[in-house]
Amino acid sequence: MNEPADGQDFSARDGSGAVKYYKRDFWSEENLKFTRPHFRLEKSSRVINKMAHGRECDLLDVGCGPATLMGLLEANIHYYGIDIAIHEPAPYLLEADLLEAPIRFGDRQFDFVLAQGVFEYVGEFQSKKFAEISELLRQGGRFIVSYTNFGHHRKRLYRPYSNVQPMSDFRESLARYFQIDRCFPVAHNWHHGAPQKKWLQAIQMNVHPNIPVISPMLASEYFFICSPRAAQ
Repeated sequence: MNEPADGQDFSARDGSGAVKYYKRDFWSEENLKFTRPHFRLEKSSRVINKMAHGRECDLLDVGCGPATLMGLLEANIHYYGIDIAIHEPAPYLLEADLLEAPIRFGDRQFDFVLAQGVFEYVGEFQSKKFAEISELLRQGGRFIVSYTNFGHHRKRLYRPYSNVQPMSDFRESLARYFQIDRCFPVAHNWHHGAPQKKWLQAIQMNVHPNIPVISPMLASEYFFICSPRAAQ
């Protein structure tokens, strides 16, 4: 799953107010818009490459779309992806409806699980999906998840969103299953979404400022870096 294309403003629910979950036919077409890296994808790859420190490790990309991330990761990071619509089958890719089936890749566990542009679409399944992902992490593993800042001063809703909530509610739910080690904006942008100007992208690609008052208003989305909770 991915970030919406710029300029798309829609209602998060259908006319009756009921949650609508978009299925394979929709995502099969939508995923093709993201065969080239976008800003958030590039930033997440830099974060992961740095965290891996050159060691051999396994990563699961939840909602991987066309698996564009794989080409941005260093060779020591072994890539696996899962998505509702896989266009080019491969041993390291698994097609599954992430809402109807548990998030898993056989019996594998991972050093990194990434879910970017996913949890806006999970509706009532949020807690269940956090629990499933928590079972996939090895000791010392990290869960990296993005979430849209719906508190942005120019909030924008995309038609397939089924899980719109304040950032504080998302964080509280996440913290029930993981220890949140870091949280920082993907980018700051007056117009919401990713920055479009190259110089703004360059500035924000490698810095992660979390600015009181400013970030809650202008951060388009946030990354959360999480660890497994210690066994009780």
